[in-house]
Amino acid sequence: MSSPDDVVVQPNSDRRRGPRLNPSLVVGGVIVMCVVLMALVSFAWTPYDPTRVDATQRLLGSSAKHWFGTDKFGRDVLSQILMGSRTTLFVGLVAVGVAAVIGVPLGILAAMTTRRLGELLMRGNDLLLAFPALLLAIMFGAVYNASTLTAMIAIGIASVPNFARVIRSGALQVMGTEYVLAARSAGRRPFAIGVRHVLPNVSSLIIVQTSVSFAIAVLAEAALSFLGLGTPPPTPSWGRMLLESQEMLYSAPRLAIFPGLAIAVAVLGFNLLGDGLRDRFDPKLEDRR
Repeated sequence: MSSPDDVVVQPNSDRRRGPRLNPSLVVGGVIVMCVVLMALVSFAWTPYDPTRVDATQRLLGSSAKHWFGTDKFGRDVLSQILMGSRTTLFVGLVAVGVAAVIGVPLGILAAMTTRRLGELLMRGNDLLLAFPALLLAIMFGAVYNASTLTAMIAIGIASVPNFARVIRSGALQVMGTEYVLAARSAGRRPFAIGVRHVLPNVSSLIIVQTSVSFAIAVLAEAALSFLGLGTPPPTPSWGRMLLESQEMLYSAPRLAIFPGLAIAVAVLGFNLLGDGLRDRFDPKLEDRR
């Protein structure tokens, strides 16, 4: 019969083990960092001037001199893609910023105000959500002329309902917690409760929604540029590169493949990053570690 001293207590390896690396978070983060790096590099260096037209270099194939070849105007395709990443990130950053600045306070207000006013705000939010985002952007472009600013504002306004709905859902859960009830009992003003208690506790939702909305903004900017309602020439844009490659889709498919891949990879990266962040911040997924 063994004595108590002979019993060996095995350490709980699960407690010592750190959080697992989320594959979606890692892959998405790497892709997004690559896109950001492309944009940063374009500020300091591009193989050629992406806006320079050279008729003697038209439709050259891939080579050591021009890795992705040249387009019908003799412009280097790689240089345009590098510069286009800057335009795409700039439009996405400003558009998502506009959506967050409007949507986050709107969602918190809808959760903290009276039930009737909150429902009224969300029904108006649903009306905007039901309105097609691309159609809204087309209307903005037709009324205020196509420009980068118009695309940013249109995409930002179209993304407001998504932020408002997500933040309101999270804020309603926070409003039911004991520390918020204690703050209200202590006589704290609604503004102080919203800033001190609600906003910090929905910050993870804001981060996740920002990543997902960035992917939508990248795709929307490309669609607007493809329709001629986005960034005007000569500023490079991935969507306009697709537009200019239409007539040579069979003779020079690489002109559509490279910008198309850039758009697809960027959207995939932000979507994966958003999924990874959601899994990372969701407390219900703690048991999966």
